[in-house]
Formats: sequence, C-alpha cells, structure tokens
Amino acid sequence: MNVEVKQKDIAQGKKLKLIKGDITEEMVDAIVNAANSHLKHGGGVAGAIVRKGGQVIQEESDRISPVPVGEAAITGAGRLPARFVIHAVGPQWGEGNEDEKLKCVVQNSLKIAAENNLQKISMPAISSGIFGFPKSRCAEVILQAIDEYSKTALKSPLKEIRICLFDDISLQEFTKIF
Repeated sequence: MNVEVKQKDIAQGKKLKLIKGDITEEMVDAIVNAANSHLKHGGGVAGAIVRKGGQVIQEESDRISPVPVGEAAITGAGRLPARFVIHAVGPQWGEGNEDEKLKCVVQNSLKIAAENNLQKISMPAISSGIFGFPKSRCAEVILQAIDEYSKTALKSPLKEIRICLFDDISLQEFTKIF
C-alpha cells in the first residue's frame, strides 16, 4: 500500500506529494516510467511496469521507439490502475550534461501529461537506479524541474504531481530537499 509522506502546494493550488510505495499501484492518470532510449523494459521500474501491466505496454513501446535522452513518449497502461505510461528517457550518469537532461525529461513528461489533459501523474526518481544518477542530486534536479514547470505552465490541467519512491534511501534524499 502506498503512503503519502509529505505534501505541499505549488503554483495555482496544484499539489506536490511525496509517496512511499510501488509506482505500479498508483491510482493516477499516468505513471512515469524510467526508460531507456530503445524503450526495452527489462529491469528496474520499467520491468516491473511491464510485468504488472502486461506485454501490450512493450508492444506499444516497440512501435514508438527510439526516444532520445531527455524526451518522453506515452503509451497505454495495460492492466495497471493508471490509464497511461509516460516513458521518460533520463540520462546515464557520466554521459555529460546529466542535470540538464534530467530536468528536460521531467518537464517533457509533465508537458505530455498536460497535452493529454491529465490531472494526476506519478513519477519515480528517474535515472537514479541502474543509470547511476546520485540520489541526492536526482532529488534536487527533479524537484527544481517540477517547481519551474509549475510556475510557467499555469494553464496546465495537472492538479497533482506525485513522486513515488520505492526505496528508503531515495525517500530520505527527497524528504531532505522537499
């Protein structure tokens, strides 16, 4: 069961929530998948999403890949409680310009949600798993990207942005900065 840890109001009455739990169980319009450019969902968050949501997610992903680093794409969510999956291709640590690429992919994910008239989205700590992005820096960049987006996209239909974290270390880092 997912548990709300913290909440705060951001621009125009929108809410930002920090959640401890499993993103595949989030009851939102869309969850964000920490994806690779080829949208091959074998391990980590991506693997869990396909295992629970079904092979249809991988099949849709195969039709729209590749997706460049810093960009995102949307598919259906199969059997997941969410309606959509936004596949966010974050940077691998060490490839260069990682902060800017992570900021871009977070904001591009939020833009895709808004373009699809979604109100509630949940995202993980993109790039902080097998892509090696340091968790504390990941938290800083993601929270800053959300803050900047919410201040500039005032007409966005997004009402709630959730950061859903599975592991305690990520939760601690996001809680410190939140």
